[in-house]
Amino acid sequence: MEIPDRAVIDRESGVWLGLDLGTQSARALAVTASGEVVGAGTQPLTGHRSGARHEQDPEAWWRAIAAASSEAMQTVPPGAVRGVAVDATSGTIVLVDRKGSPVTPGLMYDDTRATGLVERVNAAGERVWTELGYGRMQPSWALPKLLWLLEAYPQLPRGARLAHQSDFVGRRLVGQEVPADLSSALKTGAHLIEERWPDEVMDALGVPQGLLPELVRSGTVIGAVSRAAAAATAIPPGTPVIAGMTDGCAAQLGAGALRPGCWNSVLGTTLVVKGVTHELIHDPLGAVYSHRAPNGDWLPGGASSTGAGLISRDFAGRDLDELGRAAAAHEPSAMLAYPLASAGERFPFVAPAAQGFALGGDGSEADRFAAVLQGIGYIERLCYDYLHLLGAPIDGDLVLTGGATRSEYWCQLRADILGRPVTLPENSEPALGMAVLAASPGRDPADVAAEMVRIRVTIDPRSGSAGRFDTAYVRLVDEIERRGWLGAALATHARERAGR
Repeated sequence: MEIPDRAVIDRESGVWLGLDLGTQSARALAVTASGEVVGAGTQPLTGHRSGARHEQDPEAWWRAIAAASSEAMQTVPPGAVRGVAVDATSGTIVLVDRKGSPVTPGLMYDDTRATGLVERVNAAGERVWTELGYGRMQPSWALPKLLWLLEAYPQLPRGARLAHQSDFVGRRLVGQEVPADLSSALKTGAHLIEERWPDEVMDALGVPQGLLPELVRSGTVIGAVSRAAAAATAIPPGTPVIAGMTDGCAAQLGAGALRPGCWNSVLGTTLVVKGVTHELIHDPLGAVYSHRAPNGDWLPGGASSTGAGLISRDFAGRDLDELGRAAAAHEPSAMLAYPLASAGERFPFVAPAAQGFALGGDGSEADRFAAVLQGIGYIERLCYDYLHLLGAPIDGDLVLTGGATRSEYWCQLRADILGRPVTLPENSEPALGMAVLAASPGRDPADVAAEMVRIRVTIDPRSGSAGRFDTAYVRLVDEIERRGWLGAALATHARERAGR
């Protein structure tokens, strides 16, 4: 990434610093009001995995953030930084003492050692989880893991507190205890409608009073960078620290999909769909759950098990651009494929027994590759049909991000299958989303994103593509319904929207 000379940075317009704490690295971006990246830094992270266990050292989080920030600040002139915000992985927690030092390992977002406690959590919080639209918690969510930590570490020091991953870094930046943002606290059971902890649920689960942090909306100023933190990070002391979000929400901000009816399809190893609604979406299947947006709107989303991971497995070592060019001669493919790399589907339907399949075909590799690309596009289309069935507006901008956007052909194919224009931003990193959030106090983040998120290209459906894939799409819907995985209501709705 080319960084401009610091002499050309307009310090009057300011720079905002976004910090992203991921699984394998920490990332920092310094961004101007017009979206120009003027500083960047990255520091690797490692963890410990063994079966259901996935831990990281919380002190390593701070060291990585400090190193990445210091690197990014090298090209930012003194006095230019106007604010900083941090995102982190969703559902990652640690217990800390009065001084903010960790007293347990950091349990990562996909640690599932609390599987035996999840039914207790769901029984105690059934009413609240239903009211919040997601119905049930999963074993990897933060609240079951909190109960696991309380059992595994019964002798906690007086004044111990729960810290989400972003809280831990925020406290180090500020130098004192900070509130948790509602986005990070969703999987810990925060009541996002009433913006409080459901005390009756926590009491029933035996969560000690005083263990949970205060709650604020993302985008709230929670303090200022302390002198000690400034020395470690190179962020000027006194810089406002803004309550952040989960990494998924941060990426949505970075994509600029922030107005009601706008959606962001993230296609990498799996497919994740995220959008904006004025009203909370209630999904009887629990496949869709919603974060609270900084302005009080809702950020619904769901994650499918389909995605490019199957391509990495089945076409390893192949020239994917060459295969894509060959696949263009197979529209639609003679093969009908539901591309799942492993058993089970989570969205747009919930079917633990679902298995990928491929039917028919002409026996060529190009046709098989085309079927995979198209099949993932059909599932993406079914996601939006399901969101429409739930009452979500889907008529706004559709932004594509994720590793799959490196394929121009696949982006065009998805626009054709979806029957709508798609946009690709120049940069959709979560750290960019945090720079947007850091610049948002007193403003609507959607307005800030409109200024800071740069669009690389808009792709319209090709002339003559209307309806080309409808028959194959409906065939896939019919086949998934026939196998008992897809409910009749969604199958019927999908067929009706396809004019069948």
